[in-house]
Amino acid sequence: MGVLRAGHAAADALHLDGRLDEPAWAGADSIDDFRQREPREGAPATERTTVRVLRAGNALYIGVRAHDTAPRAVLSTQLRRDADLTVDDYVTVLLDGFRDRRGAFLFRTNPRGARWDAQLVGFDNPDENWNGVWDVATTRDAQGWSAEFRIPLATLRFRPGASSFGFNIERFIRRKNEQTLWRSWGRTQGLVQLLQEGVLAGLDPLRRGRDIELRPYVLGQTAFAERVVDGSVMAPADVSAKAGLDAKLAVGPTLTADLTLNTDFAQVEADQQVINLTRFPLFFPEKREFFLESSGLFGFGTPERAQVFYSRRIGLIDGTPVPIIAGGRLYGKLGPWAVGALDARTGKGDEANDLVVRVQHDLFARSHVGAIATLRSGPGVVGAEGAAGVDVDLPLIWGGRNIEPSFWLAGTRTPGIAGTPLAWRVGTDYPNDLFDNFVSLYRIADGFAPALGFVRRTGIWETTGHIDFMPRPHVLGIRQLDIVFPIPTWDIIAGVTGSLFRPSDWQTADFEWRPLGGVLENGGSFEMNVQRFLDAPADSFAIFRAVRIPPGRYWWTRAELQYATSPGRPFSAASLVSVGNFYGGTDTDLELGVTWRPGGRLSLGADLAESRVHLPEGRFTASHLTTRVEYAFGTRATLQTFVQFNNEDERVDLNLRFHWIPTIGDDVYLVWNSGYSTDPMARFRFPHAGALSRPLDGGLTFKAVHRFAP
Repeated sequence: MGVLRAGHAAADALHLDGRLDEPAWAGADSIDDFRQREPREGAPATERTTVRVLRAGNALYIGVRAHDTAPRAVLSTQLRRDADLTVDDYVTVLLDGFRDRRGAFLFRTNPRGARWDAQLVGFDNPDENWNGVWDVATTRDAQGWSAEFRIPLATLRFRPGASSFGFNIERFIRRKNEQTLWRSWGRTQGLVQLLQEGVLAGLDPLRRGRDIELRPYVLGQTAFAERVVDGSVMAPADVSAKAGLDAKLAVGPTLTADLTLNTDFAQVEADQQVINLTRFPLFFPEKREFFLESSGLFGFGTPERAQVFYSRRIGLIDGTPVPIIAGGRLYGKLGPWAVGALDARTGKGDEANDLVVRVQHDLFARSHVGAIATLRSGPGVVGAEGAAGVDVDLPLIWGGRNIEPSFWLAGTRTPGIAGTPLAWRVGTDYPNDLFDNFVSLYRIADGFAPALGFVRRTGIWETTGHIDFMPRPHVLGIRQLDIVFPIPTWDIIAGVTGSLFRPSDWQTADFEWRPLGGVLENGGSFEMNVQRFLDAPADSFAIFRAVRIPPGRYWWTRAELQYATSPGRPFSAASLVSVGNFYGGTDTDLELGVTWRPGGRLSLGADLAESRVHLPEGRFTASHLTTRVEYAFGTRATLQTFVQFNNEDERVDLNLRFHWIPTIGDDVYLVWNSGYSTDPMARFRFPHAGALSRPLDGGLTFKAVHRFAP
């Protein structure tokens, strides 16, 4: 186990400028023994990295000197807060305040000083939506680049009297696709595998007071008139203003409470539109900040399949916001227990009280047993709707390899549904370098309906799994292959009264063989797939506009090619071509995504997805196009434009978002949303000039948030 001792300095002795030239840095302990995880496990890093840590006042300062023999080749294109820094050179700091190897905070920057952070909850589960209060400054010179992090102790979580943290540092060199770490550099390990983390010692006994943080906001909004396709007005334009408050309180050294009053999410980016060519509901990710922080703790079940808690059930009805009057959340650690509770009260249009409680108890080195309960009640709810469950997650090291058995069981009580319908899943994951294998079995009863959850299908047996063989040939520019052959990836569903062992009982089945696929030394990737599908709808269903698929039992086969260039290139692209049968006809799918980062502050991107379908019931082309334009004025001010079009809804939607961070912790937003009809019968059809002044809906919003930390 490696140990780095922190030095000490007066708070006014350090200036956050990225230069690391104050005398305190020269006298501090340092580490520089970094080793490769990629491409050659355990080999010394090809470029030297030196790290020092100082405690100054109520903050940790972490200095990283990233030497480089080709400083002009260091890649750095991103400036926006929480941008994808993996396209650049970067360094990541990991701090495990409890030293329990179960959770940590991650802080990342690139040579331009962009900030990215995440909260690691449990085994290999970083929550990238967590946003902490911290800062960083960077400099570049003829020997490489440097980063100086300032992380307030109030941002971290630790036990009273702690004098050491779990600690690790990762550096990534994009032009070489080289990942190096101080500790945990094995291929079955990695930065977020905390069993091999190092130790940051010499912090002196730390104390955490009852810190409080207040974030009041003011908002002004102009809502455009709502129109239908013929141009007539359904609702007049409106001007409104409101204010609200978010608060964070350290109720104890290891417990945090969040409160929100008159909650507003007007600054949140619009959902990604999707054309659904299946008969099953779509899953949309959460984007609202209050529900994102510590969301990993509240996770229970299998994402996108069966979840007891899905936060978009609160404050949203079919994607349309309803007001959240107030909400509260308590989370943290109590000895071996991780605890979380969330309660929210919604207003007009819903009028419900939504409660979720989650607990986990530590087992072994990084396993847990847990439970969850949810309750939806209130004047807008007919009766009380509840759900509860237990789960066990057992990530283990066996013979130097990762293996993770897991199990969950949940039941629901819903007015009008008799008894307590149950759902469960048992599975085992084997995520390692040469073989990455997984198998699971589900049973979800009819009537299983968690009011605050998400369930894609009920009344089923389901099994999923894959066996990936991933050798590293290092020939022909291939770093690692990913082969799924002769046993395919599978996802088979049968009715709850049927059997997974009888194909005649199957309702749906997906199989995929990958005779060739992998990752290239230059960062690109490729796949060649053969797919076999089954769908047996008992009733007809609409697939696109007026085209309906009749009942039947449909088998079809497809071939697919995928290729993506390295995301670190100024111009990068990802493509997919899929051809073959589709229900009783044929379908040709094309997906193309391109990104151009010419350097400096501008980034352009576009994604096109098109399906050309020929069926006995009709022909159609489903098209979806998105474009993104981003301009960064600096690391604290960004203008983003997001435009979406799909020909199923026959509309274009524009989301323009300006975000300014005057000081760390404060935010100013200016957001424009508008939608325009592309219906050939529309009176004002986009892109004609008259349509621009007559959107179907939308508005202009100004929001300012100020952080007080008394």
